[in-house]
Amino acid sequence: MKLNPAQNEAVTYISGPCLVLAGAGSGKTRVITNKIAYLVRECNMPARYIAAVTFTNKAAREMKERVGQTLGKKEARGLKVSTFHTLGLKIIKSEVKQLGIKPGFSLFDDKDSLSLLKDLTMDLLDGDKEQLSLLQSCISNWKNDLKTPEQLSHMQLSPGEVEFAGFYQQYQNHLRAYNALDFDDLILLPTLLLKTNEAVRQKWNMRIKYLLVDEYQDTNTSQYELVRLLVGERRHFTVVGDDDQSIYSWRGARPQNLVLLQKDFPSLKVIKLEQNYRSSERILHCANILIQNNPHVFDKKLFSTLGQGETLKVIPTKNEDDEAQQVVAELMAHKFMNRTSHKDYAILYRGNHQSRLFEKVLTTNKIPYKISGGMSFFGRAEIKDIMAYLRLLVNQDDDNALLRVINTPTRGIGRTSLEKLGNFANQLKISLFEAACHPRLQDAISGKPLVAIEQFSRWLVELADNAVRGDGVAVIRDMIKSMHYEEYLYESSTSPKAAEMGMANISTLFGWISDMLEGNELDPPMTLQEVVNRLILRDMMERGEDEEEADQVQLMTFHASKGLEFSYVFMVGMEEGLLPHQSSIDEDNIDEERRLAYVGITRAQKELFFTLARERRQYGEIIRPEHSRFLDELPFDDVVWQDKKVKADPQERQRKSEMGIANLRDMLGKP
Repeated sequence: MKLNPAQNEAVTYISGPCLVLAGAGSGKTRVITNKIAYLVRECNMPARYIAAVTFTNKAAREMKERVGQTLGKKEARGLKVSTFHTLGLKIIKSEVKQLGIKPGFSLFDDKDSLSLLKDLTMDLLDGDKEQLSLLQSCISNWKNDLKTPEQLSHMQLSPGEVEFAGFYQQYQNHLRAYNALDFDDLILLPTLLLKTNEAVRQKWNMRIKYLLVDEYQDTNTSQYELVRLLVGERRHFTVVGDDDQSIYSWRGARPQNLVLLQKDFPSLKVIKLEQNYRSSERILHCANILIQNNPHVFDKKLFSTLGQGETLKVIPTKNEDDEAQQVVAELMAHKFMNRTSHKDYAILYRGNHQSRLFEKVLTTNKIPYKISGGMSFFGRAEIKDIMAYLRLLVNQDDDNALLRVINTPTRGIGRTSLEKLGNFANQLKISLFEAACHPRLQDAISGKPLVAIEQFSRWLVELADNAVRGDGVAVIRDMIKSMHYEEYLYESSTSPKAAEMGMANISTLFGWISDMLEGNELDPPMTLQEVVNRLILRDMMERGEDEEEADQVQLMTFHASKGLEFSYVFMVGMEEGLLPHQSSIDEDNIDEERRLAYVGITRAQKELFFTLARERRQYGEIIRPEHSRFLDELPFDDVVWQDKKVKADPQERQRKSEMGIANLRDMLGKP
């Protein structure tokens, strides 16, 4: 497909900093992949000097595949396409000496971090889930704003913040003692290093001569700073983003970073992609009118050449049960009349709790569906167990991993014995594993638990030695066999079928690990340490991602739908308190909710339905919500309310009736 003039300008402009404002469905990935090809072929820049960064592994994989199709293996060799966090990990591994970190560090995921914070705060917070969650997000926000515990000690803080800053310091001390990093460190550490070490900064400025950043509106403070430091004085970069699709402020994203660019790079070239290749003109007109109610630094107006399209429909319903019934009835009738597939339909909602009733009605009507954002592969108990063993294989000082598996499968090492082991380790200021191998362990633990701990530690040392010496694949196979995990699964699972599925999942994981250890034409063999870190990172980045393309109705939140497209979309729960959400109304953050509605509308290619309930149960009470203000902001002529619908003319009724009969004949196989 030929590039349009704006896309072509974005691809060929390479002499300075460039911001591509890419509206929904305007072909931004094509611009990035074509620009990489242009740099390599027309500007004679070797691919190894180019880096492209995005936010999810899925997006990075797709980009890599598309660049591979455009350039071919030889020309694309050395090209860096990754997530921000993978790039950060790459810099850290390259600069461990400068950072004062020992090689072979562990990565803590959010559950590991929460577990550590729970231990550190037990005396004061007593395991209070809400407070722990607040503390975890507070530390994450501080890291994303590049604030270290040392810096916080010189700042004016409230009493509550002072207490949390103290926990932050303890948390960092423990991470250092475990030789571990958390997810936010993967951006924080490289950014602070590049900021303070000129030699390292110059080295990376030479390694990355052109940087491309996708979904730029989702960057937080530390990611913005990392980009600024990586491009250096040369300032050769392209960032692609859309301020109208910035919907992640709750996790630190700052759409203001688009404005900051103009301040930090006065020669910034702004190119707007306004032609949408996804939606009908009517859907786009509604999206444009809605989003005009938000303040803008950069104005843009999407347009389409795909035809006017159907009017948007609003379906008011009695209550949430009636809403689910009506959506599924409308979907079934629409599918029958238009001979479509289940996967052409998406039901989008503001909160996960809204999916339950739709699932129930879809199941009753035997309609296959898929919820995006369900349990990820790495969230399954058996995968978490094997991953913990692998983490221990490569870093015996990983206390969290040891605590998960020292008695899984059961070895007769109970909570009391573990507490004694922990106290013994704390007295000697060593890791739990070192304590388990210590000659004086018998002073703290005796009897069967002592024998079991000693056997476990000897077994693990042998496995780790074998892994370092030789065949990693054989070692992992031996590990899974010798710990009798399959027997354990059959004993502890709810049914033999569940145990079978658990072993099938472990077999899938084993296949991935084997592939990475052995390497292929495109990817060189990796060490076991590298494989484990890559899998932990994949788990963090891919929660909820799924490759399957089955024929199922898609159910997901508006947030999860970003970047996707569907022929027919139902936006449900269009009420004040749901969209816009009550918390955003209270915080006067309606602009972001409007962007969320804009994202929902621009997912639809052909037809869009809105539904709302006149009554809804909330905390045991019946409430009567107002319909969403966003429905009032849509152009009157493009939206039909079902309860105010004008009767269809006789010819239109006749046409629909004939279509239905023709489809029924087809289904029954009659001429």
